[in-house]
Amino acid sequence: MNDELKKEDAPDLSVAVALFNEVETVPPLCAALDGVLSKTGLSYEVVLVDDGSTDGTWDALKEAKAKYAGLRLIRFRRNFGQTAALAAGFDFARGKIVVTMDGDLQNDPADIPAMLEMMEREGADVVSGWRKDRKDSKIRTFPSQVFNNFIQSYLKLPIHDNGCSLKAYRREVVKGFHLYGEMHRFVVAHAKWVGAKIVEMPVHHHAREFGTSKYGALFGLAKIPRVVLDCITMRFMLKYSAKPMHLFGKIGGWCLLIGAAMLSLVGAEWFCSRFGCSPWFGGAAGTLLVKRPFWVIAPFMFLGFAIQFFIMGLNAELNTRTYYESQRKPVYNVRETL
Repeated sequence: MNDELKKEDAPDLSVAVALFNEVETVPPLCAALDGVLSKTGLSYEVVLVDDGSTDGTWDALKEAKAKYAGLRLIRFRRNFGQTAALAAGFDFARGKIVVTMDGDLQNDPADIPAMLEMMEREGADVVSGWRKDRKDSKIRTFPSQVFNNFIQSYLKLPIHDNGCSLKAYRREVVKGFHLYGEMHRFVVAHAKWVGAKIVEMPVHHHAREFGTSKYGALFGLAKIPRVVLDCITMRFMLKYSAKPMHLFGKIGGWCLLIGAAMLSLVGAEWFCSRFGCSPWFGGAAGTLLVKRPFWVIAPFMFLGFAIQFFIMGLNAELNTRTYYESQRKPVYNVRETL
C-alpha cells in the first residue's frame, strides 16, 4: 500500500494510535489531536487502529472522521493485541515522521510538537517519551519499573521508560521492522541496532479518566516471565541472528572444556590406580570411574538437556521470524478501512 503512494502525497507527520474498547476517549482524543496538529504547520494524518473493539469504538471513530480532516481508520476483525495494532500503525502510516501513542489520553498530544522540535534540534532519529511523573498507582508502576530497569541494562538502551507509548520515529528507522508476538516493547532496541540516534524527553502523563487499562492484565505482573523471555530473544536476534554459531559455538566450547576437564580427572584417577597409586579422592582405586558414575554421566546429561532446550527455543523464534518475514505473513487481519 505504501509503495503505491506517490512521494509528493506523503504527509510530513503520521500519528498512529491503538484503541481497544475506548469509546469514551475517542471524542476528546480526536479533538485534542486536531487542536495540536493543526497548529504545527505540517501536513499530517492520524491513523487510528481499532483493535477489535466491542463497545462502539468503531462507530465513535466514524463519527470523528466525519468531523475532523486527516483521520484514517483501521479496523481489525478481532482483538489481535498491542503489537499487531502498532504494526498496523507503522504499515498504514505514510508520514516522514511516525509518532505512536496510546488512545487512553494518558499520553498528552500536546507533547508532540516539542518532540518534533527536539528531533530536529538534536538530529535524532527517535525521540522516546519519559513518564517522569507517572500518574498510575504503585501496583502498576512497580512492575513497569522492574521491566524498564531489566530491559535498559540487558539491552543497553539509553532511555529510562521503554514502556511509554509516546515516541517519535523517522520513517526510515522503522521501515522493514516487522512486529510479531509481543515485540512492541523492542522497537527502540531495533532502532539502536540499525544505528539510530535515540534521545529521551520527559512528557506529561495523565491519570486515566475513562475505563480501565486494556493492555495490562494483572497490572503487568503476569508479563514478567514473558518480558524476560522476549528480552533474551530480542538480544539473540539483534546480536546473533546473522551469526548464531558465535553464540552456540561459545556455549559448545565451554561445554567441551568442562567435559574434557571432567574426563581428564576421571582418566587420571584411573591411570594412577593401574600403578597402585592412591587416588586423591580417597577410597579404593578407580572410585570415580567405577563407584561414582555420576561424574561421568550426570554432567553430560544435564548440559545436554540445557543446550537442547535453549537451541529448541531459539530455533523456534528463528522459525517464527522466517515465517512472518520471508512469506510476508501479516500479524493482523483488517476488516475495512476508511
